[in-house]
Amino acid sequence: MPTPKEIFQASQQAHTALRPQVRKTAFDRSHILSSQYGCELFLKCEHLQHTGSFKFRGASNKIRLLTPEQRQQGVITASSGNHGQGMALAGAKAGVPVTVFASTNASPLKLNAIRSYGATVVTLDADGLTVELKAAEAAQTEGITFVSPYNDADVIAGQGTIALEMLEDEPNLDAVFVAVGGGGLISGIGSVMKQLSPSTQVIACWPAASTAMYASLKAGMIVEPPEHDTLSDGTAGGLEPGTITFPLCQQVVDDCVLVSEDEIREAMKQLAHSERWMVEGAAGVAMAAFMQQADKWQGKRVAVVLCGRNITLEKFTGAVK
Repeated sequence: MPTPKEIFQASQQAHTALRPQVRKTAFDRSHILSSQYGCELFLKCEHLQHTGSFKFRGASNKIRLLTPEQRQQGVITASSGNHGQGMALAGAKAGVPVTVFASTNASPLKLNAIRSYGATVVTLDADGLTVELKAAEAAQTEGITFVSPYNDADVIAGQGTIALEMLEDEPNLDAVFVAVGGGGLISGIGSVMKQLSPSTQVIACWPAASTAMYASLKAGMIVEPPEHDTLSDGTAGGLEPGTITFPLCQQVVDDCVLVSEDEIREAMKQLAHSERWMVEGAAGVAMAAFMQQADKWQGKRVAVVLCGRNITLEKFTGAVK
């Protein structure tokens, strides 16, 4: 199991090696929201990353570190959409064949985007965790590399470059709010923060309808709580048995926040109103968690990671009307 320090060191290497393929995204102070909530609020604009999501970082780092033989054979991954898009584009840029396993109920917009980058999509009528396990089984049968959306140290290190960018621009942050699904994003960000800015509170954020990592952290072991529909489809689903993100989250997460579907909708609406940005539900989760706790952070310097924008116009307008 990698330690937070090892993830941090790997993120430092990725931070340099991934340029210029991975875009350094803006880390902007929101004048309107800072004034409204009485704090210095900075928005990390990962929705402006290539493929519309932070996932391109981890995918690019994983592809970068494949052996020549692994590159030739290609990779298999599993994704509800964003990780699949990231892998598909990273693979296309490196000439690595990518096959993405996904659930039949995944966003058609995201599946079509994956195909547009040249990847092969295999859909299964199953929940997200089952799809991941089937994809890993197929990779093992075929003898090629499986890339987990989160249970992979190289992928996590790629996501950690987000924290390095934030601290380059704003070295004195009191807190950072991060949406959590499988835990790869917060494991990377938190590992870097604990090394370079240990006083920064790393705050994990979930939709109350989908809380696999939250429930596992509370139980002290990986568990499978009931899953319900959520606007935050990018964070939905269970955890692979033995995932490395679980012990990492145990070490780097300082606080946990659950938000309702109404709070997610309000946060998405707030960002559209104040910043003119249409973000997906997972980004709304992090913003909603901040809004829920805003009184606690008055006068402080706070970051919210806007992790993606891949949502259909119909779904977005239906959410914020």
